[in-house]
Amino acid sequence: MYYAVANGLAEAFNKTLCNLLKKVVAKSKRDWQERIGKALWAYWTTIRIPTQATPYAQVYGVEAVLPLE
Repeated sequence: MYYAVANGLAEAFNKTLCNLLKKVVAKSKRDWQERIGKALWAYWTTIRIPTQATPYAQVYGVEAVLPLE
C-alpha cells in the first residue's frame, strides 16, 4: 500500500542515513556494514531543531546514556 506521507518520511530518513554513512566511511568504503551502528547511534542521539529533542528521547522518554571511550 502506498502512503505518501509515510513514504516521504522514510525517504527523508534514508537520505540522512546515506549522508551519515558517506561521512563515516569516507576513506574506506569496504567496511560500511561495520560502521552503520555508529552512524545510527549518531542519528538517534543528535538533537533535532524542530523538536528540541533527540529521536531516542522521543521514543523512550529518557535521554540516551552515551558510552565513554
